[in-house]
Amino acid sequence: MEQTELAAAACRGDERAFHILVSGQQRRLYGIAYSYLHHEQDALEAVQEAVCRAWIKCGKLKDPGAFIPWLIRILINCCVDEQKRKKRVQPLPDHADIRSNEMISDSKIDLERALDRMKPKYRHVLMLKYYEDMTLTEIARVLDRPEGTVKTWLHQGLKQLRGKMETGGELFHG
Repeated sequence: MEQTELAAAACRGDERAFHILVSGQQRRLYGIAYSYLHHEQDALEAVQEAVCRAWIKCGKLKDPGAFIPWLIRILINCCVDEQKRKKRVQPLPDHADIRSNEMISDSKIDLERALDRMKPKYRHVLMLKYYEDMTLTEIARVLDRPEGTVKTWLHQGLKQLRGKMETGGELFHG
């Protein structure tokens, strides 16, 4: 079955079709969630929440061809909700205190800090473009915005990011 047919069946309540669609996007969904939340368990919970929300609201989706962008948009909203919840519950840990089995380069930490401080619209576009390698057309469908707007946000986001980073990769505090 083609993806659009699966989506149409899923939106009519076919659990098997829904499972096939979501399973095919599992790695991509986790990657997006992880790029927002930077924590494995939080990313897995966000994916689970997004899938639950999608199943509940699937019958209301008017265009089954837009199922995957719609699902990704739900996931991004879940990630943003989790980020807000974490800010209310506890202060964000200093990235220098992260205990991990892998070493994280200073420039990657600086990039993540800079992205965290950007307006959400710019951060969403940059993360989907450069972390998930999506095209501008795909990003426009996910964010439900015209492609021209996404191009502008990408340009402005990159400009803002350059302003937040020095040549050496450290945050610019000036």
